[in-house]
Amino acid sequence: MSDNANSSDQEILQLVTFHIGEEEFGVAILDVREINRMMEVTRVPHAPEFVEGVVNLRGRVIPVVDLRKRFGLPARERDRSTRIVVVELTDKVVGFIVDAVDEVLRVPSNLVEPPPPIVGSVDRQYIEGVVKLEDRLLILLNLHKLLGTDESEELREFEP
Repeated sequence: MSDNANSSDQEILQLVTFHIGEEEFGVAILDVREINRMMEVTRVPHAPEFVEGVVNLRGRVIPVVDLRKRFGLPARERDRSTRIVVVELTDKVVGFIVDAVDEVLRVPSNLVEPPPPIVGSVDRQYIEGVVKLEDRLLILLNLHKLLGTDESEELREFEP
């Protein structure tokens, strides 16, 4: 088979990229519903440690997860760059607090490599792969694994 046949079949991934600390992450744009500035989050008693609380998003109450806490990173003061990335995971909508959203990036899927044994501060089980770009490394998150089955059930309790 010729290289031309392979390159024409090359899948392009569209990713929303964001930062948490010094690390840059990407998630599939199809999973992202919207990106919002930081808003007031209502704490929920007995919520898991990494659940910041809930927000009212145009009449829909959604749980908000702090990815810094989820990854065991130290807290950071929120600023003008802090965003809530709202994603749809199978049958639920969840907001993830990130330090800053960067861009929408188009990446050929052949640039995605399996995660190395140690990837910064993030547990390997949450990582779908890594993309080596010219001047940086992009960590692709598997949002579905960020919330285990038990945690997904706990988040479901926040839904009206």
